[in-house]
Amino acid sequence: MISIVIPTFNEAQSLRLLIGELNTVAIEEALDFEFIFVDDGSSDGTWDIIAQLAAEDHRIRGIRFRKNFGKAAALDAGFGAARGEFVVTLDADLQDDPREIPRFLEKMGQGLDVVSGWKKIRHDPWDKVIPSRIFNWLTRFTTGTKLHDINCGLKCYRTEVFKEVHLYGGMHRFVPVLAAARGFRIDEIVISHRPRRYGKTKYGSKRILKGLLDLITVLFLTGYGHRPQHLLGGIGLVSFLLGGLGMICLAIQWGISRLFVEIPVFHISQTALLYYALGGLLVGGQLLSLGLIAEMLAAEASRGSVNYSISERIDFSREAEDSTPARLPAANEESDKV
Repeated sequence: MISIVIPTFNEAQSLRLLIGELNTVAIEEALDFEFIFVDDGSSDGTWDIIAQLAAEDHRIRGIRFRKNFGKAAALDAGFGAARGEFVVTLDADLQDDPREIPRFLEKMGQGLDVVSGWKKIRHDPWDKVIPSRIFNWLTRFTTGTKLHDINCGLKCYRTEVFKEVHLYGGMHRFVPVLAAARGFRIDEIVISHRPRRYGKTKYGSKRILKGLLDLITVLFLTGYGHRPQHLLGGIGLVSFLLGGLGMICLAIQWGISRLFVEIPVFHISQTALLYYALGGLLVGGQLLSLGLIAEMLAAEASRGSVNYSISERIDFSREAEDSTPARLPAANEESDKV
């Protein structure tokens, strides 16, 4: 079985068309699919469409969040519900072409654990494409992961990956990077990308800053997540040595001036700007260090816990076990009225 995990947020107009395309691929390629829709707090009737589709097709299952928790939480919930040997993720906006799925599975047959899509030719506005390309280059440069499109929503994974890679915050972008850091084999294929038919993109300019901060977190977690002292202690040691060297130079200068001749001293106290610059460096360094430590603690604390709240589930595939199809509440939540 192949699990298709589809995070959705206000994509009611696209869902029936998407399921139609996925069914066509399943029939033509004789593939056994299950579909897991995760409604991330939609307000446009997306959940009603998912419920209707699930009633028509027992392969379709649904998870509904109480509010918008973000794509990482939606994917995490979908991965937790997946029962297939492989998990394919794609966006619900119809820009990802389901006909690419057989190519992903063929590539996975080469012994890979993660295959990521590469939208080499994109049909998005320039203000989305250019920042994305810069971000992808920066990710390749800093992590050494040779993927050209880390943000592509169309990816394929072995289920074993999610037993070791935990999602939270904005980490969904970096699953291949995190998987590679654990020794999983990753690669990419060039895929077709289609223009958006309905609605508007859910990602604005704010994601650039968030993505850069998440990249710093990933670099820290993959390189020093279990040995932070190697990084923070190393920086502290260098700072201590430089400070000690400065004190020695001042002591020598003071001794020479006392024994022989008065040497003019450059008074840095006359330059207030230098104080501001030094203060900014010190405060910035402290905040970055504290931020990295906090991210490490958050990553460890989030293991084994969920950072979202589910209000309803739909699973008509249980008909064989129970003659009455039911919407099931989350395991850790009280059942809501349906």
